[in-house]
Amino acid sequence: MRKLFIPLLTVIVVVIIVFVSACSQQKQENPDKFVLVKGGTFINTKSNYYGKSVTIPNFYIGKYEITQKQWVEVMGSNPSVYKGDDLPVESVSWYDCVEYCNNRSIKEGLKPYYNIDKTKKDPNNKNDKDDINWTVMINTGANGYRLPTEAEWEYAAGGGQLSKSYTYSGSDDLDKAAWYWKNSGDKQLSGDWNWTVIENNKNKIKSVGAKKANELGLYDMSGNVREWCWDWYKEGDLTNNMSFRMGDYRGPDSGSARVWKGGGWLGADYCCESSFRGNFEANGKGSDQGFRVCHD
Repeated sequence: MRKLFIPLLTVIVVVIIVFVSACSQQKQENPDKFVLVKGGTFINTKSNYYGKSVTIPNFYIGKYEITQKQWVEVMGSNPSVYKGDDLPVESVSWYDCVEYCNNRSIKEGLKPYYNIDKTKKDPNNKNDKDDINWTVMINTGANGYRLPTEAEWEYAAGGGQLSKSYTYSGSDDLDKAAWYWKNSGDKQLSGDWNWTVIENNKNKIKSVGAKKANELGLYDMSGNVREWCWDWYKEGDLTNNMSFRMGDYRGPDSGSARVWKGGGWLGADYCCESSFRGNFEANGKGSDQGFRVCHD
């Protein structure tokens, strides 16, 4: 019987092909740690949008908050108070974040999502104390990175179509889901929020992904850092404030502050509820203020 002889070079070529194919498949399934959020109506019964005629299209959102390493790779410097590659970037304004989105898009060969005019004041900005006040418009048809809308953020944080109607993102137990004022320091705190107690307890920001993920595999959507959203903040029924354009829902067309969601390491427990709506001047910064990005 003749022995089958397979040249060594052939074996090497086959191994390389299999390896490259596997890596390519893995990259397609999870490109740069983004999660596909399948669209639909809100099924989380605790959401502000539950029972309303709001349908979210498919989109990708970051599995983690933007880290300081990611920020430095794009922007070149680190504005954060608490330094660490795997810590979320913080002390960034809303303007900083939209500029990051565009710079990262350009770096990766994508069409920037925003048109940013730094020379023209935004007539829709009603805040007289905003000393930046750039005019930022959506670049129709762009495929670059962007901030999530408030509706998109709340839909993803609430578990999308896999939602179990948790109060916080991924759990009804806040300590399992989030870093907030009671558990982000040397020891577990109790009682009422108190800055002196928090400071003495050495509370601070934490590395991304250390707490329980939600139903979609997203981390830190409750706690760690407050996350900027695209929308202007406005009181009242959200669905009455929303406009339908470009295939998805967007918030009001003007305001004096931008929406943030999710709560942070310094904040109270109720701020970590997925339905909680916070607001901050677009030029505002804080050591518990960060963001995550998404794309269509």
